[in-house]
Amino acid sequence: MQLPDLLLQSIEHTKGFDKTAFEEVHASGEQVVSVRMNPLKLPMLNGEWVLGNRQEAIGNKQEEIHHSSFITHQPVPWSSSGYYLSQRPSFTLDPLLHAGAYYVQEASSMFLEQALKQSVELDQPLLVLDLCAAPGGKSTLLQSVISKESLLVSNEVIQTRVNILKENIIKWGAGNVVVTNNDPTAFSKLHGLFDVLVIDAPCSGSGLFRRDAEAIKEWSEDNVQLCSQRQQRILADAWNCLKEDGVLIYSTCSYSSEEDEEILDWVMKEFKVESLELKVENEWNIDEVQSTAGAYGYRFWPYKVKGEGFFIAAFKKKESADQLRIKIKTTQLASKQEAAIAANWISSSEGLTFIKQGQNIAAIPTQWNETIQYLMQELKVRYAGVELGTIAKNDLLPEHALAVSTILKEDVVKVELTLEQSLDYLRKNEINIENPHKGWALAVYNNFPLGWMKLLGNRINNYYPKEWRILMR
Repeated sequence: MQLPDLLLQSIEHTKGFDKTAFEEVHASGEQVVSVRMNPLKLPMLNGEWVLGNRQEAIGNKQEEIHHSSFITHQPVPWSSSGYYLSQRPSFTLDPLLHAGAYYVQEASSMFLEQALKQSVELDQPLLVLDLCAAPGGKSTLLQSVISKESLLVSNEVIQTRVNILKENIIKWGAGNVVVTNNDPTAFSKLHGLFDVLVIDAPCSGSGLFRRDAEAIKEWSEDNVQLCSQRQQRILADAWNCLKEDGVLIYSTCSYSSEEDEEILDWVMKEFKVESLELKVENEWNIDEVQSTAGAYGYRFWPYKVKGEGFFIAAFKKKESADQLRIKIKTTQLASKQEAAIAANWISSSEGLTFIKQGQNIAAIPTQWNETIQYLMQELKVRYAGVELGTIAKNDLLPEHALAVSTILKEDVVKVELTLEQSLDYLRKNEINIENPHKGWALAVYNNFPLGWMKLLGNRINNYYPKEWRILMR
């Protein structure tokens, strides 16, 4: 792997940089693989994750995790639910990935959990904006960490990328979320609305060279400058939507100071902020740095940590924000009859409000109803709460999101599939099942819901989303 000479020259005086170690780790061919378990779907017993009906321990920080596709024994030290794998399995061929039991995420970026835990009161209801969210790793992490009384707005500006973000949000299963498809400028009018603003900014990508050698071809000094300018624009456009004493968390996967320390200096100059110092354990080997203006940042070198290159910083906003007056022009509530039909499919409707998204009925948190209705009015909302389905002949035609959600009622008919049957289901192939029940049933693997099927006596209809089907054999 030939690293750009200009990159090496540009970072040679950066704190913690060791050219020999840097080149060796990139030449080694080593691939660090890590996953993050879904605490919304994986219960814990005696400090261990419980994966379906399996008897093995899978989450004890001192013991191995046993899983149908992988085994590991080493936790990611700054994550409460992240684990390293000894080798990379075929994730695509693991039904539990499609069921949302875990997410494949780069280990260094899981440090977002620490930045959040150390800068805000997580037991309080928070309104959180993940501004550059696709494909969804940080959004699913945020959903795992914030309280059930909080709301996450997960945004992606690029049309083609918002679909994978929506898919991963749905698979994760939580209902306290809104997915939007907007440019950062659209949030500037939402004065002081958000408690937390997370910006994992588009960058030149040098921190991912070891994982993605193709990124090397795209790196240039000009691109670093373009990314730096874009990062400043994104920050400026979104700044108004953060409330006074709200927290900004900024991160990149770049080593370049133009996208890291210099951006921190720009934030300190342009806005009234307090840079937040985070506690980092010595054994984590994360470099704490300070920009010229004294802002704290945290850099991950791949020869010091078990992870890729990453940079993160946190600020508290110390300037007043205009009070936003939410005015809803029209409500999107479902009718009483529609709500009653939909309520029959979920474990409890307490604390939920039923709204219409096109023809679909969705369940959203009642305490955020006004806010969500306002966001639907002001932004391009692609998904909100949990989509339950459409009403047809006084019954619900269930959506896939309901199948993999955490609110589906327990007594729904379930059909346990083998691994081979599960993969055929996920490919939308025909599968042979003997079951006396006729009607809707939940296809499950290892006690994890995969999606809907309709049992019709001697055959079934497979309702797995066509656009999500796996093509790998």
